[in-house]
Amino acid sequence: MGKAVLRQIVDYSNRADPYPLYEELRRTPVFHDDDGPYLVSTYHEIHALLHDPRISSDPRNLTLSSSDPLTQDEGDDSALPPVFLKLDPPDHDRLRRITNRPFGPPHSPHRVHDMRGELDGIVADLINGIATSGNPDRIDLVEQFSYPFPVTVICRLLGIPHEDESRFHGWADTIAASLDPAPDADPAERHKVASAAQLELGMYLGGLIEERRSKPGEDMLSRLAAVDEEPDGSLSTLEIVSTAALLLIAGHETTVNLITNGMLTLLRHPDVLQRLREDPGLSVPIVEELLRYEPPVQMLPRRSTLADIEVGGVNIPKGATVSLILASGNRDPKRFENPDRFDPDRKDIQHLGLGSGIHSCFGAPLARLEAALALSELARRLENPRLLEDPPPYRQNAVLRGPRHLPIACDGIRTP
Repeated sequence: MGKAVLRQIVDYSNRADPYPLYEELRRTPVFHDDDGPYLVSTYHEIHALLHDPRISSDPRNLTLSSSDPLTQDEGDDSALPPVFLKLDPPDHDRLRRITNRPFGPPHSPHRVHDMRGELDGIVADLINGIATSGNPDRIDLVEQFSYPFPVTVICRLLGIPHEDESRFHGWADTIAASLDPAPDADPAERHKVASAAQLELGMYLGGLIEERRSKPGEDMLSRLAAVDEEPDGSLSTLEIVSTAALLLIAGHETTVNLITNGMLTLLRHPDVLQRLREDPGLSVPIVEELLRYEPPVQMLPRRSTLADIEVGGVNIPKGATVSLILASGNRDPKRFENPDRFDPDRKDIQHLGLGSGIHSCFGAPLARLEAALALSELARRLENPRLLEDPPPYRQNAVLRGPRHLPIACDGIRTP
């Protein structure tokens, strides 16, 4: 592909359809030019590296190159303690275990399941809001549905008071915008605005954590703030703030893209949309196939090697920077039959859309449920939905890929 492969992937002109570039990239499963990162693009090699302890996620082990354009999509550094997403064992394992106690099995097996009724209500309210806006001829599904939905869910999960949800939304909007800057945006100003929002969010969460320590509830923030006698111990206030901010950003960005990419794909495949309208249970395999076909996280950049590693016959030296192109692995014909076909009846969807190994997506159960409920309700209630722009305008970010807006029209909106 030549030395400009990574810049072609990052180039906005290829955002709507990067898959031909990935197909070309797979001809050289491990691609490297003189001073850029090693790009790994095939399924089995990516999967193996996701389980390889010689691959580090800790940015302190990186030797950054100014020629790596993917660094622009990583967001700004925070003054908070590092989140487990950016740590290696044993620190990663301890923090993830503590965070998982109030979120999922074995300590809290019903946390996500018990939110289903609340999620149903949020989805219904948002679709009702679209109905009362009175303009079914032009709906921006991102602004009116898939963007506010996951932030509201994170608020309810953490236990943010209802009267503060609008403030929380504002901070989320500002921080998310820093991950998707306009091409002509001033980097210094962007950093200043995002840092101010992060500081305000951190101070707010810090106060709420202290409040929950004295008056705990059943929410996740109360559980994280509780003193725990288990061997892993408890999190400090700053560690809880850092973890809550991670849940906000990671849980929000990926779910927005999953729902928006999902509706875009369904509108391009009206036969599948009609099947979903008739059978809401089809949403579960649809979401799995979407995670393979149009993953919200396209790649994991800025990993580093802790030792020399041979991958696909190529020696990657210790200290090298590695980028794992998940979306390319998901379309690898050596792993998936007819990989460029969207097929919710696919029998074997062991995709890379939520990662794998110790860093597999922490919020996967919640993201799956949110997307399934959202897509099945949109299919049921929107009458004759159709795209107004195809392709729609995409976000600048090449790592967290999804439409910035999704303009659609419909003939009407069915009552709940």
